[in-house]
Amino acid sequence: MERASVERWVERYERVWRTAGTEGLAELFSEGATYLASPRATPVSGLARLAEFWEAERDGPDETFAMVSEVLAVDGDTAVVRVAVDYGDPVISRWRDLWVLRFDGAGRCHAFEEWPFAPGRPDGH
Repeated sequence: MERASVERWVERYERVWRTAGTEGLAELFSEGATYLASPRATPVSGLARLAEFWEAERDGPDETFAMVSEVLAVDGDTAVVRVAVDYGDPVISRWRDLWVLRFDGAGRCHAFEEWPFAPGRPDGH
């Protein structure tokens, strides 16, 4: 992966999060992808389970949030991204995350690992 490809992937991730339904997940994640929402979470495996998790975790495509990201490192098929998300207007919840992403040859993520940090939440989730 190249830095620009990872940046485009993160932009698509945000766009899919803001879109109703979960059809766009297949452009982001491989069929057998694993998604670890925090270091202590049970991994979600496969697109069908990821779609269920995705819908359960968000308030819906209309939820108000601002997201800023920075690709910190890219090494072969692995990238590390710093993500800041402020939910609400005015802000009611603030998250600072690190994402460790592993990509397949088609540029889809096959392993997503999130390290979320939020005030007052010991494991971030």
